[in-house]
Amino acid sequence: MKTAIHDKKLLNINQLDREDYQRIYDEGKRGNLCCPVCRESVRLYIGIREEPHFNHLLKKNPPCQDQVIPTTEEASPKIEYVERNGFKIPKSRSIVAEQQTSEFNRPRRVKIPSPFGKKTIHVSTTHSSGYMDLLMKNGVKLDSNQLSAVSHIDGALLVVAGAGSGKTRVLTTRTAYMLNERNIDPRSIMLVTFTAKAAAEMKARLSQYPSMNKSHITQLLAGTFHSIFYRILSFHDREKWSSEKLLKKDWQKEQILKDSGKQLDLDEKEFAYDLAIQQIGFWKNSLISPHEVKPESAWEEKVAILYKNYEDVKSERQLFDFDDMLLGCYYLLKENPTILEIYQKRFEYFLIDEFQDINKVQYELIKLLSSKSKNICAVGDDDQSIYSFRGSDPNYLLHFEKDFPNSKLVILNENYRSSYEIVETANRVIKKNRDRRPKEMNAQFSTELAPTLFFPIDEEEEATMIVQDIREKIEEGFEPKDFAILFRTNTGSRAAFERLANSSLPFRIDLDMEPFYERFIVKGMLSFLQLSLDEDNQQAIKQILPSMFIKQNVMQDLKATSILEDCSLMECLSKVKTGFAFQERKLKKVVPVIRSLSGLSPLTAIEIVEKELGFGDFIKKRGNEGNKLDKGSDDIKDLKVAAKAFNTISDFLDHVDHMTAMNKEIKNLSKHQENVITLSTIHRAKGLEYKVVYIIGGVDGSIPHDYALDSFRNGDEAPLEEERRLLYVAITRAMQHLYISIPEKRRGRKVYPSRLLAPIRKL
Repeated sequence: MKTAIHDKKLLNINQLDREDYQRIYDEGKRGNLCCPVCRESVRLYIGIREEPHFNHLLKKNPPCQDQVIPTTEEASPKIEYVERNGFKIPKSRSIVAEQQTSEFNRPRRVKIPSPFGKKTIHVSTTHSSGYMDLLMKNGVKLDSNQLSAVSHIDGALLVVAGAGSGKTRVLTTRTAYMLNERNIDPRSIMLVTFTAKAAAEMKARLSQYPSMNKSHITQLLAGTFHSIFYRILSFHDREKWSSEKLLKKDWQKEQILKDSGKQLDLDEKEFAYDLAIQQIGFWKNSLISPHEVKPESAWEEKVAILYKNYEDVKSERQLFDFDDMLLGCYYLLKENPTILEIYQKRFEYFLIDEFQDINKVQYELIKLLSSKSKNICAVGDDDQSIYSFRGSDPNYLLHFEKDFPNSKLVILNENYRSSYEIVETANRVIKKNRDRRPKEMNAQFSTELAPTLFFPIDEEEEATMIVQDIREKIEEGFEPKDFAILFRTNTGSRAAFERLANSSLPFRIDLDMEPFYERFIVKGMLSFLQLSLDEDNQQAIKQILPSMFIKQNVMQDLKATSILEDCSLMECLSKVKTGFAFQERKLKKVVPVIRSLSGLSPLTAIEIVEKELGFGDFIKKRGNEGNKLDKGSDDIKDLKVAAKAFNTISDFLDHVDHMTAMNKEIKNLSKHQENVITLSTIHRAKGLEYKVVYIIGGVDGSIPHDYALDSFRNGDEAPLEEERRLLYVAITRAMQHLYISIPEKRRGRKVYPSRLLAPIRKL
């Protein structure tokens, strides 16, 4: 049905502004919509499979039909709208007029040519060696390229393993082949992974291989770069590298930086110390010492000073961090040829996983250790290099042959994970990158279901459409663990999180993900709204002080003044003496402006705080140049989108409290649940796979990120190419179904479809 009754007024989907759809949907959930025929409750359907329509909570047989009222062109003048209860309602009561204020853009499939004559292609090969034949009899099947990667043991080997090409199988089978066919001493093999979980998984798989000696698996040195090289450091100087001296938590490092920052007059409530830690880590992993830093901005100049002070404090207190494990081992081997020779003789074979994510210090360590034997097997995919912010550089994989002459190249180009339709979509996207090894992945099966592009009006409708689609698929037999919703940055998850939190669907989020309403800028703005309802809210007063450019130590004076003059804490702000006339004038405005907010909508209140109290200027002056990915102004735009759905500040703040509590609850439940929907950044999803994947925010400014677009305009194409690799990673997480959202608006403004999607939108 296209019609429903709300507040005794007839609503017609075709005559309503598209931006009202989400509000109508919410009204239906509250039971405030009814059928114009039978007067029973109805809801607005907003999904991917069908166009928006009203449906009954219980199916009716026969279903109610819209009543058609004949009209002529003359009887249907241009529709005028009036504002009622937050909706734009047409004055004309006709329910058949076809004029629309915003046309619903139907989802459409990516056009993919027919794959092949049959749905499934099985790729296998006949193995030649005795142990390989034994593996095949036990179900370990390899294609010809995989076999080539497994059996080439002597000399340097680069295995370019495309998405879903079975690189873990290649690494484990190669190790088993070395031990059983070539009888290589397991103690001479170093297997390096990027996570402890990956190392454990490989050992577990090895234990299941036929004729595998468990003691050989135990003798293998398998682990992450940090775990392996820390063991070396600890062996040579146990006291210096005692685990008791390790700065294990970011807050420990952050405290050292904050202490140093006081000397530079950097307020810990204003300066982005978390990003400073990330920048220092980047420099260290790039082998850039404090005196070698060349700052590119005023923010980096400050961080460079903090970097030097940070290293001095660690040295003075005999402390070290995780980055020092790699740096310490590098300098130990480089400055002690005798020790280096010991390890060069000990380890003759090196297997390096995720080689595209290697950084400079890791690369130099491997070069040092393998310089004698030259027996290095590097496995990775330049198309999946997405960690440049951590110092990773795909050029080590792209230029492998320069440092390892006479090396062999094997390309694994058979994708065993995703359908032909998804693989073909990924191929079209990634081939636009210039700086890559040319290759095209081949699929092994077809679902005849091409990826779907869908077009919500904004983030709110995007989340509603996805959750509705998940519900429909679960009813058809899918399980929650089959789904993943992927986004570019953490802020992009707010609407999806809120929609899932208000549903009965189980889901998980990253434990390290900062809740949206706990972000510094967001909390600051919300505090103004909180003070409009409670002028003695101490936490809110603390949160607004930075935007007033007032130090936190003023809080004690405010409390004292409040008691002595019997007034609210907020009123005391107007009495603060800073010595600056312009600042004191601003403080005198705080009380009347905040008091004026209480009767306004939260969206209007936020806009007033931005303009009247200078919150927008505060964001610009915050000194947050280092945050290239998550800008404070974007946080406020996201907050406005969330606030738009509420009529009163009280209702909005209740929603904020509820979502904050839900975030904590979901994180606790995530530790113990397996069969749940995954809500994740694309970076975190790398290496994982799901039957159904939704990629949200497929627009310029989201993916590719604004930072990459700015760099591209300034002549640097590298960040844009990494964004394309990021999209490629997201696409190739999907096994059967892929949905990419292209919203019309983002953060309240019209946006354009991602330029990265051009190869699949035009066809």
